[in-house]
Amino acid sequence: MLINFQPVLRDTSFALYPLQENDFEEVYEAASDPEIWEQHPNKNRWQRDIFKTYFEGAIQSKGAFKIVELHSGKTIGCTRFYDYHEAENDVLIGYTFYAKAYWGTGANHAVKTLMLNYIFAFVSKVFFHIGATNIRSQISIQRLGALKTGEVEVAYFGEPVKLNFIYCINKEDWLSGHQ
Repeated sequence: MLINFQPVLRDTSFALYPLQENDFEEVYEAASDPEIWEQHPNKNRWQRDIFKTYFEGAIQSKGAFKIVELHSGKTIGCTRFYDYHEAENDVLIGYTFYAKAYWGTGANHAVKTLMLNYIFAFVSKVFFHIGATNIRSQISIQRLGALKTGEVEVAYFGEPVKLNFIYCINKEDWLSGHQ
């Protein structure tokens, strides 16, 4: 099945646009606060040269988005679909971050809802790898209904291997709770 992993997704507050090479500066501006990466497995991603590796991986994934807050037109973060497994009918969502001003505002819930509503037309499960020390993201994903299903060591694009927790949302559970 052909899936467009970079559609334009939007609601009344946020839009997800396919990430382009020329988006680097505005995405980096959103990512350049060290506190964003404090609980993340790769804590130095706020540094420009290290962020370039993250950004290059996002471009190469062909599933990445810049997240734009529509009222201001400001780029507030980045996220992506990745590691689609046709045989297992699943995909991962991750590599997500938001500028600190958008923490606790409902932005993550809204963005993940857009992504999940879209992708569940094509897959039966969505997985998330979340750093073992990233408590903020673990709480946030649990609020969406994801359940922890395991642990795995993940080699991020161009970065060292780190322990992550695996969370999952099944299509049936999502549709029954978000109609």
